[in-house]
Amino acid sequence: MEKRPVAYQIYSARNEAAQDLLGVLRQLKAMGYDGVEFAGFYGHSAVQVKAMLDETGLVAVSSHVPLAEIEADMFGVIAYHQAIGCRYIAIPYLDEQTRPGAPGFAAKLRLFQRFGQLCRQGGIQLLYHNHDFEFVTLSGLYGLDFLYQVLPEELLACEIDVCWVKYAGVEPCGYLAKYAGRCPVVHLKDYVGVKGDRPPYALIGLDSEPAAQDDQQPFMFKPWGHGCQDTKAVARAAIGAGAQWFVIEQDDSPERPALEAARLSIETLARDGVKA
Repeated sequence: MEKRPVAYQIYSARNEAAQDLLGVLRQLKAMGYDGVEFAGFYGHSAVQVKAMLDETGLVAVSSHVPLAEIEADMFGVIAYHQAIGCRYIAIPYLDEQTRPGAPGFAAKLRLFQRFGQLCRQGGIQLLYHNHDFEFVTLSGLYGLDFLYQVLPEELLACEIDVCWVKYAGVEPCGYLAKYAGRCPVVHLKDYVGVKGDRPPYALIGLDSEPAAQDDQQPFMFKPWGHGCQDTKAVARAAIGAGAQWFVIEQDDSPERPALEAARLSIETLARDGVKA
């Protein structure tokens, strides 16, 4: 199998990063990670973050930036990411009022278009990171497909999160193939359990422990290779779809320290022959 560099979504070790971001970066580099994806910078300036990256030799691959921050200061967001050498900015989610099919969606499309153009001019590619709620059907299309149909690839590429694709009941390998050539960054995330009655979205402030029914396994995030994903097949499909980077993400790690889970995840990629 072809190999790819691997980054780590820092949000997965958010508590540790809030206390000592440089220490987290050093540990990730020692584990074999090649880069990181940010979701906030814990009060550090771009100069400080760039110095940490230079010291550790990690690449700032991508960054999740909430739409509110983008709307407040598009040029400032772009300038910060240019300063740390970040190639991709990802919109992490849309809230319920602005998702495909909701009344506020059209206005957000205009924002995506404007910001995507500015990013492109600044040498940055805008991405969209999915959850499972974009897989509602609108006029025969998944909401996520509609989003990618109305905005051209050069303004909005995919950051497909294979956990949420599978959680939505869609086969991840086939969905990655559908967007071959438009998937420069792919989130590798694993889990066990079934879809419960409460949404497991720690990243966007919603309940992270949906209850299982009867004797079913409750939903739980797991290190990559320790859940239900066919890791080799997914990695192969992502590479076939044009992935240039894999990003390991684990929204919550209830069974072990986050950085221990990070080590288990990258060990799976090495074992599968994917790690560059």
